[in-house]
Order: sequence, then C-alpha cells, then structure tokens
Amino acid sequence: MAYILDAIDKKILEILQQDATIPNIELAEKVCLSPFPCSRRVKNLHEQGFIKRAVTLLEPEMVGLPVSVFIQVTLNHQVKKELQDFESVIGQWPEVMECYLMTGDFDYLLRVVVPNLQAYQEFLDKKLTELPGIDHIKSSFSLKQVRYRTELPLDQLLEK
Repeated sequence: MAYILDAIDKKILEILQQDATIPNIELAEKVCLSPFPCSRRVKNLHEQGFIKRAVTLLEPEMVGLPVSVFIQVTLNHQVKKELQDFESVIGQWPEVMECYLMTGDFDYLLRVVVPNLQAYQEFLDKKLTELPGIDHIKSSFSLKQVRYRTELPLDQLLEK
C-alpha cells in the first residue's frame, strides 16, 4: 500500500530540504506537532523512500573546485552493454557530479567540477578520451551560476 502524504509531511519535507540538521524539537514546533510524532513521521518518510539521504552542501570555490564543465558525450553505438560500461566507469570518477542519459543529439550530459583548466585537460586526456566507444565530446564551461537549487518543488504532492 502506498504511503499517502498529508500537509504536515509536505511541510516536513520542505523544511528538511532547506536544513537537514534542524533539531527534531525545532522541526516539531514548525509543523505544529509534539516531538515524538514528528520524529516518527520523519522516520516513515525515510522508510518510504521520500528522503534519500541527508548531506552537507559545500561551497565549490572554498574547496578549490571553482570550474564547472558541462560535457555532451556521444557514443559510437547505443547498445545496452556500451551504455552500461560507460555508466559504470564514469560513476567511479569523483569529478563527475552529475550524469544523465539523454535523448536528442547526444547520449550523455555530464557536469564535472575541477580546480582549473589544466585539471580539466588532464581529465579529458587521461580519463574521458581513453574510454572505448566514444564518438564525440563537446565541452561547455560555466561562466556564472545563475541559479542552483537542491530543494525540489512539492506543491504537486497534495494535488489530486
């Protein structure tokens, strides 16, 4: 049976997306519950898979990774084995922050973070271009981050 979210669950999710370190007592106050029922709801949200994990977001420039590169990768053949092999290898590279299998003109879109252009050149030379089955690579460098969100919009949760 599917877990049905209510307005309190939605509010808990919104608050936790903004600050996963909020103490349960404070969270309970914000959603007008006592601490134990609030804690139980958070546990249920974890168990039901609504909450994937809680993380700390770092400032890339402060940790020496100011360069974001978006890379379009086209493979020679889009057969299941080649797709799986590609995904398996790049899933191990710490520079690759995001990877999406795409429709359209290219197969994958990657977001890579590096400290500088030389590090990106090394990433290309020693990792990406060494992979078998790659037909085309196109890189675009981010000049400025205009918007970056980690919070998902949740208004659709209660619309039925």
